[in-house]
Amino acid sequence: MSNRLLAKYDQRVPRYTSYPTAPQFHAGVDAGSYRAWLSGLDRALPLSLYLHIPFCDSLCWFCGCHTKVVRRYDPVAAYFDVLLREIDLVAELLGPGRRVCHIHLGGGTPTILEPADMARLFARLRARFDVEPDADIAIENDPREFNPDLVRVMAEAGVTRASLGLQDINLQVQQAVNRVQSLDETRRVADALREAGISSINIDLMYGLPHQTLGRVLRTIDAALELKPERICLFGYAHVPWMKKHQRLIDEAALPDAEERFAQYMGVAKYLQHAGYDWIGLDHFALPGDALSRAARDGTLHRNFQGYTTDSAQLRLGFGPSAIGMLPEGFVQNEVTLHGYREAVQAGELPIARGLELKDDDRLRAAVIERLMCFLRVDLAEVCRAHGQEAGAFADEMEALLPLQADGLVRVTGSKLKVTAKGRPFLRRVCAVFDRYLEPAETRHAQVV
Repeated sequence: MSNRLLAKYDQRVPRYTSYPTAPQFHAGVDAGSYRAWLSGLDRALPLSLYLHIPFCDSLCWFCGCHTKVVRRYDPVAAYFDVLLREIDLVAELLGPGRRVCHIHLGGGTPTILEPADMARLFARLRARFDVEPDADIAIENDPREFNPDLVRVMAEAGVTRASLGLQDINLQVQQAVNRVQSLDETRRVADALREAGISSINIDLMYGLPHQTLGRVLRTIDAALELKPERICLFGYAHVPWMKKHQRLIDEAALPDAEERFAQYMGVAKYLQHAGYDWIGLDHFALPGDALSRAARDGTLHRNFQGYTTDSAQLRLGFGPSAIGMLPEGFVQNEVTLHGYREAVQAGELPIARGLELKDDDRLRAAVIERLMCFLRVDLAEVCRAHGQEAGAFADEMEALLPLQADGLVRVTGSKLKVTAKGRPFLRRVCAVFDRYLEPAETRHAQVV
């Protein structure tokens, strides 16, 4: 890859886990909006649930999540009671018997919960919703917090997939981001999960961290492959210290430059494909027999705030501070601060801080962007027809694609757009062409590569 293309296209653009993206949310959509949207939902539509656990034992300096470091369990226990109350508030509005096909616990560190509270959480969800027997239930894990009793409870609760954060095995890199974790710790948890019956393991890795080199990243890949994960997620570190102040603790001089980041990203992608993994979208890899790979092949892959997923639910409800929900009418986001969230729920209110009501144009562009992010191709005329729009609705975007086409990043044949192998690393930049809201000078987003 030439330096010219990196300089030209390695810009700050959204990750496109939604469209419109979260910066477009506003306070005009509030608890009243959410209440009305919930009351009018089609009862036949299954639900997907996201539950946010905003606590960690220590802070990883690369973290971009909404979380809080705690030294005692008391704040977690107090929060947990509020979370259960929010579940009750929403369930009461929806009424009994609402089917749930997908549950995801994220954070923070969901495995910070005591086993008894984890059991209570799933008991409450099953009491309030009709969780399908084959529901996909995923939970993010910090291997440094291994608890055999918690693993047992997770298995009994029906958890089907666990994500383990590994990031990098090199001690210098780990110390530079305040995340010291041995491979043995990670292996111990992976083995315990599988022994308990949680057979699908996802390993989260990162590139672009301080002191990382291509050689070090590939050694981490080798270590991860020893664990035989069904999926691997490869995330590029987004250095945004003006937004996440704790990232100021990272030595910027130790960060790899754009060329090295690109080498790490492409090196891992090639290495994992050689190891037998399918490259899914931008940054996920899965064994051919995994459900994610099958969804990519049969055209049912989706992308949401948890990344690439087989979750096809049109209704995604978020619980906990900062959690985002998606309904046919639009998006809602809970209060980000723990204090604001707690106050609202304890007052019996839905803790919505902001959101966005979707327009027809938003839905049209969301469909284009999701297809590009998932399948690296889209038939614009087909999407326009499906949304009742004229085939030429994207004339301006087609013109804006001409430089990318000239540089070999995309191919355009009639109304069909395909991202090339050369353009795949710049996939988010291709999607940005269809983003009506994006301001060229925005700095809140991560670099493309």
